[in-house]
Amino acid sequence: MSPSQLPSEATMWKAVLSRDSAFDGIFFTAVKTTGIFCRPTCPARKPKPEHVEYFPDAKGALLAGYRPCKRCRPMAICGSPPPWLKPLLQAVEADPQKRWRDADLRSLGYSPSRIRRWFQSHHGMSFHAFSRARRMGTALGQIRLGKKVSSAAMDQDYESLSGFQEAFRKLLGTTPSRARSAPVLHVNRLATPLGLMLAAASDSALMLLEFCDRRALESQLRRLQRSWKGVLLPGENLLLEQSSDWLQAYFDGRKPAVPFALKPVGTPFQQRVWQALLDIPYGETCSYGQLAESLGKPAAVRAVGRANGANPIAILIPCHRVVGKDGRLTGYGGGLWRKKRLLELENPRPQAELQA
Repeated sequence: MSPSQLPSEATMWKAVLSRDSAFDGIFFTAVKTTGIFCRPTCPARKPKPEHVEYFPDAKGALLAGYRPCKRCRPMAICGSPPPWLKPLLQAVEADPQKRWRDADLRSLGYSPSRIRRWFQSHHGMSFHAFSRARRMGTALGQIRLGKKVSSAAMDQDYESLSGFQEAFRKLLGTTPSRARSAPVLHVNRLATPLGLMLAAASDSALMLLEFCDRRALESQLRRLQRSWKGVLLPGENLLLEQSSDWLQAYFDGRKPAVPFALKPVGTPFQQRVWQALLDIPYGETCSYGQLAESLGKPAAVRAVGRANGANPIAILIPCHRVVGKDGRLTGYGGGLWRKKRLLELENPRPQAELQA
C-alpha cells in the first residue's frame, strides 16, 4: 500500500484515539517531536495530531528516521508474545502440570494483573485459565494412553475425583471416560502480520482458520463443535505447526503449496463454493457473478456471496480473491483493509478502492 492509498487522516486519527485494533497493520503513526513510530493501538500518551505522520508499513517509518516504540513493538508480528513474557511461557511448557498461583508469578518478578491483562487481550482468558487448560490437556493425554482417571486427577493435584471430573467436563465438554477414545481437535492462536488468527485442526485436516477479531468467529466455533464428535483441546499438533509455517511462507511472498488437507464445515452448496475458490489462481481475482457462473448457477450471486462470507478457512481458501462486478473490494469478514493487504501481497499492482 502506498501513502496515497492509506485511509484518510481523519479516519486514522480516530483509530489512534480509540486504539482501534481493526487498523493494527494497516498503518503506523510516527511522532515528529519524539522520533518514535507506533502501532495505532499503542497505549502511550497520544501526541497532538499536527505532530503525527502516517506510514503504510514499518519499513517506511524506519527509512524516514523514526525509532520503533518499546511499548507497542511495531516491528513484532501482531500478537506475538513480548520478550518479558517468554520466560513465563517457557516455564509453563516445561512443567504443564504445575498449578500456578499469583504468589508464583510474583516470585518470578511478574505483576499478576499485568499477566492477566495480556492473556485476556490475546487469548480471551486469564493466565490461570490458560494454565488450567494446559493441565487438562496433559491429563487427557495421560488418560488416552491408558492411565486411570483417578491417577490423572491425583497428578493434577485435585483433592477429589468428582472435582477433577467436573473441571474436565466444563473445560473440554465431555467426561474423562468418554474422552478416552474420542477424536481430538486441537485449537490454537497463530500470529500473523495482519493479526492473531484462531486455527483448529485434527491430526489429518485443518478445519478452521479465522482472524480472532472477526465477529462471526464465535458462531463458526459453535458450528464446528456441533459437527465435531470429539474433544476440542487447546494446544498444538503437527498440522497446526505446518499451518503456522505455511502462513509465514505466504506472508513472505513465497506462494507456498498447501501440504495438508482442508476440511471446512458447511452445507453441500457452501462446500461447492469453497472448492471453486481454490481454483482462483494466486494473484488473480474474480467477481461474485463469475464465481456463480463457474458453478452453473448464474442467478445465485447472492447465495454465492453468503457462502463466500461464511468460509471458515481464511487465506488458504482464498475468499479474499472475490471482488465486486466493477472490481471494487467488497465483503470481507476479516475487514476490507486485510483483503486489500492480501491482494497487494499476491499482486503488487495497484488494487481497486475499498467500497464502504
